[in-house]
Amino acid sequence: MKEFLSEVLLDGLIDVLKLIPFLFIAFLILEYIEHKMSKKNKDILSKNKKVGPLVGSLLGAFPQCGFSSLATNLFSSRVITLGTLIAVYLSTSDEMLPLMIAEKINLLTIIKIIGTKFIIGLIFGYIIDLIYRKHKKDEKIDSHIHDMCHDHDCHCEDGIFKSSIIHTLKISLYIFIATILIGTAIYFIGEDNIKNILKHGNILTYFLASFIGLIPNCASSVIVTELYLNNMISVGTLLSGTLTGAGVGLLILFKENKNIKENLIIVSIIYFVGVLIGFLVDLIGVTL
Repeated sequence: MKEFLSEVLLDGLIDVLKLIPFLFIAFLILEYIEHKMSKKNKDILSKNKKVGPLVGSLLGAFPQCGFSSLATNLFSSRVITLGTLIAVYLSTSDEMLPLMIAEKINLLTIIKIIGTKFIIGLIFGYIIDLIYRKHKKDEKIDSHIHDMCHDHDCHCEDGIFKSSIIHTLKISLYIFIATILIGTAIYFIGEDNIKNILKHGNILTYFLASFIGLIPNCASSVIVTELYLNNMISVGTLLSGTLTGAGVGLLILFKENKNIKENLIIVSIIYFVGVLIGFLVDLIGVTL
């Protein structure tokens, strides 16, 4: 019982506490846009998004899944584009980089892996924006932010700090509950069992690795990275598992973005990008 409490409850609490600053910053930005900016400035922010995927890929490359949660909130309110969100999700490193540094992996190898994820996020971010803009007209960000405030009953009229705190606490509670449920499932399934599934080395490995990466829990990136560091999986399998590792960003996406169809499309995009890139990297014989 002590082990369960330590691995699931304590780890879940720590994960949520690490996210709170990012969530608060995201909601503070949204509240500021809603309360302080003129309509002209809102339109400028909404339309001037050409560098979004570039910035998203750069931020995602940092070893902190908090950026994916921040980006998800901004996307749900249409402050950033779908391509920018995809770029953040694909380039997010989560626990991979700290583990590699701790294991004293060659710096050049680390740079190559992070750089590969950055380039993939950048390319697919811009591709998605090009496709998405042809099928969907620009949306006003102020209406989306207003809808979010209404749904959360956050007392926005009392000031941006109070309402941002209320938003943050509500989402943090949601993430904590979801994290505990996911952590419990992983605990009883067993990390060793998950590792054994990934070690088979056939084409299904890329599909499995990408699926495991989708699990909004740091355990997924830890498992995939450890297998790679122990030479049990290929570079392609590593990329499949880490390209889809958007952390709790996906949890927040389904909580904040009411368009379920759009959410499923986003998950499908990063999943199949993970499978495709992993397969191609190994097929070509790329070594990092």
